Amino acid sequence: MINQLSWKVGGQQGEGIESTGEIFAIALNRLGYYLYGYRHFSSRIKGGHTNNKIRVSTTQVRSISDDLDILVAFDQETIDVNYHELTSDGVILADSKFDPKKPEDTEAALYAVPFTEIATELGTSLMKNMVAIGATSAVLDLDIQVFKEVVQEIFGKKGAQVVAKNMEAINAGYNHMKAKLADRIPTMHLEKADGVKRMFMIGNDAIALGAIAGGCRFMAAYPITPASEIMEYLIKKLPALGGTVIQTEDEIAACTMAIGANYGGVRALTASAGPGLSLKMEAIGLAGMTETPLVIVDTQRGGPSTGLPTKQEQSDLMAMIYGTHGEIPKIVLAPSTVQEAFYDTAEAFNLAEEYQCPVIVLSDLQLSLGKQTVEPLDFSQIEIRRGKLLTEDLPPNENNGYFKRYEVTEDGVSPRVIPGVKNGIHHVTGVEHAETGKPSESAANRMAQMDKRFRKMDNIRFNTPVYKNAPHEDADLLIVGFISTRGAIEEAMGRLEQDGLKVNHAHIRLIHPFPTDEILPLVQSAKKVIVVENNATGQLANILKMNVGHAEKIHKLVKYDGNPFLPHEVHTKCKELF
Repeated sequence: MINQLSWKVGGQQGEGIESTGEIFAIALNRLGYYLYGYRHFSSRIKGGHTNNKIRVSTTQVRSISDDLDILVAFDQETIDVNYHELTSDGVILADSKFDPKKPEDTEAALYAVPFTEIATELGTSLMKNMVAIGATSAVLDLDIQVFKEVVQEIFGKKGAQVVAKNMEAINAGYNHMKAKLADRIPTMHLEKADGVKRMFMIGNDAIALGAIAGGCRFMAAYPITPASEIMEYLIKKLPALGGTVIQTEDEIAACTMAIGANYGGVRALTASAGPGLSLKMEAIGLAGMTETPLVIVDTQRGGPSTGLPTKQEQSDLMAMIYGTHGEIPKIVLAPSTVQEAFYDTAEAFNLAEEYQCPVIVLSDLQLSLGKQTVEPLDFSQIEIRRGKLLTEDLPPNENNGYFKRYEVTEDGVSPRVIPGVKNGIHHVTGVEHAETGKPSESAANRMAQMDKRFRKMDNIRFNTPVYKNAPHEDADLLIVGFISTRGAIEEAMGRLEQDGLKVNHAHIRLIHPFPTDEILPLVQSAKKVIVVENNATGQLANILKMNVGHAEKIHKLVKYDGNPFLPHEVHTKCKELF
């Protein structure tokens, strides 16, 4: 019996690879297993190698596994590209249609299974993925009835006959593989899961759901990988809540529409990836200058330019902090799990209104599109705080009837009104302005308004600016990361502890303003510090050095080939430091 395994299905994009993994994963999730899935796919609609790797465990997992137990291959390229991940006891289930060849340097067993032939005999070759699921079930000794509910949900609209045919294909694949296997691989039997039903979702869905819970009722966006699922989710959900989504003509329009909606009092969101954020930068500066709340999601991908649109990277960090021309206050959040993506997005709307500034929720492709098991979300934790928003009619004021929208205050946050509030009329402009919003180039006014805006940054309050797993007062090593590197770091930390090292872990959730007071003691108490990140220049490591010093003990572990970190990579590099 084993308590976890790694399963991968691969083939050409457009031949059902994603749906095969989805059906397999959903069924196991409903049995109570914890899952973590990651798709490798090309930046095209059809063609090119794609695979879906799913880790199944009886305990929580937040990372892709180092190795692979079962590889389902619909073409030879899948074997050639992925076989090196297989364990010595691994199994390759390959469609006999392409006469699969087993590489000489692997001990894994290859079974040629007529996926396409069986499916064709049942009515259509399109069901070959169902035959493959049946064959997988035989290897794992799974009762194929666990797939019936999932098949019904996916194919039910097409009629009972389609559902029955797909179940027949699963059954045929199971029986064929059972006959091949006999009792040769008993180690593939999974321990029974706890049977608890949990959610299984991608980070983008959690971000969208968090936006809804946080009171967002308007989204303006332009489709882009890997952010589009946020828009697609909200298109389905917001209208029923009195909200709406507009697919704009470009990224600039998306950002300015969101600014306009927020100015009108509606909590609004825009989401994109690196190229879109580049286009939004001037508008983000406008939100900072006009002190208009704005929430932006950046789902990072490989850059620069078009770069690697469907691959993992964390190279927008500096741009999100310093990208706008001039200087404005802004907040940058970086959730590291699907749960945090939900809660942090909801909180982003509170921060945007309380501090009247742009708030960027920084994700990456692995978090945004990686699908994982999620414990039930606690909606009672969500609260709506609107800061100094005034919605009732105001008494007449001086200053020629203009409201002091940009009044210089002790905490830097000025009273804010929405259009239509009596006696709340004021100017709004991207030009430097006085307290009523009227343009002013006075040196004294410029200093007063800049200082006022930046005083906000002294008072930022965020629940958990740093996730800490720091059991040691004097650690040999502190590992620092952000966003989706958390899972690989956690597993590497466990292995390093087994090696006899004392290891602490800090995962930064509030990137800007930087939580120096939270991080500095951990850095000071560690002999060495290593920062794990998916970019070429060590952007987070450089930010860490800027804010806490101790540059002599801070090391970088960077990866920028488009792939996420694996636990063994973090473990090996950390060991090299000692």
